Amino acid sequence: MVESYYSTGIYPYISSFLKHLFGWLPFSLGDLIYLGLIVWALVKLFKVMKKLLKKEYTLSYFKTKMYACIVSLLFIYIVFNLLWGINYNRMGITRQLGIKLEKYTTRDLITVDSLLLIKVNESKSSLLINGLSGVSNSETFAAAQKAYSAIADKYPFLEYQPSSIKASIWGWAGNYIGFTGYYNPFTGEAQLNTTVPAFLKPYTSCHEIAHQLGYAKENEANFVGYLAAAASPDTLLHYSVYLDLFLYTQRNLFYADSAMTKSLSEQLLPEVKADLKEWKKFNEAHQSPLEPIFRLLYGMYLENNQQPSGILSYDEVTGFLVAYYKKFGRL
Repeated sequence: MVESYYSTGIYPYISSFLKHLFGWLPFSLGDLIYLGLIVWALVKLFKVMKKLLKKEYTLSYFKTKMYACIVSLLFIYIVFNLLWGINYNRMGITRQLGIKLEKYTTRDLITVDSLLLIKVNESKSSLLINGLSGVSNSETFAAAQKAYSAIADKYPFLEYQPSSIKASIWGWAGNYIGFTGYYNPFTGEAQLNTTVPAFLKPYTSCHEIAHQLGYAKENEANFVGYLAAAASPDTLLHYSVYLDLFLYTQRNLFYADSAMTKSLSEQLLPEVKADLKEWKKFNEAHQSPLEPIFRLLYGMYLENNQQPSGILSYDEVTGFLVAYYKKFGRL
């Protein structure tokens, strides 16, 4: 019922309305709303603390405030679900493509990981020959939009119009708490952390657009983002997606065959290894005690929204890739 009546019925109209309403703005309205809510919450907290210090409080006062807080949170939760959250319960991309997720073997992992390794090296070689493209924010967003236009020719349900993906004003904070992008269900905007290394941004953009299209689960958004990126003629987008998916598959393969994982990693081009070192150096420069806390909280959020693996749900895109390869014989 969710798939038929909400995700492919009502939700596309909700998404289109929000994108038309706020997508034309050159800034992220959702980020400003979050900022306003933070300021409002701090002001309210200050007033409550002031009353506590002056002992200007009663039991009925706290009951009233607690009631108002609960009602507000419930209202936000209901609106969140109506505008987007119900998509966590949909049947999703596997049903639309007719692929079946099954338990995969170590051989399956090695096959897929080996194919991704080839594509990573090929796309990086092409970039070295032809140079980078799509590095600016506007070019990155345009490349992601074109990628979805390309895949929509084959799968019309992935059509993405109009565009509403923007640079996050919280990118600097994202570096310390561990996010590269996010979707705001209240404004329909997708936000990208534009301060991360250039090769991460294209695939992250495709991932966030997948959320806009109603693929709420992280593994599905990763896979839909892959479908779009793979259909694109943009080489940087290819490198971005294949490198990310190679790393996801590597992490899964490591638990089954660590020796093969190391062997495949050693076959990466020196320039790819240099990019991975840059990524590692970037993360080390932005280490924060807040990141584990936010990862724990976000993992709990995912677990309570049909993703029992929590933060590891991102890695589960590997199962989608194996199933896709088994059905279509390609990546």
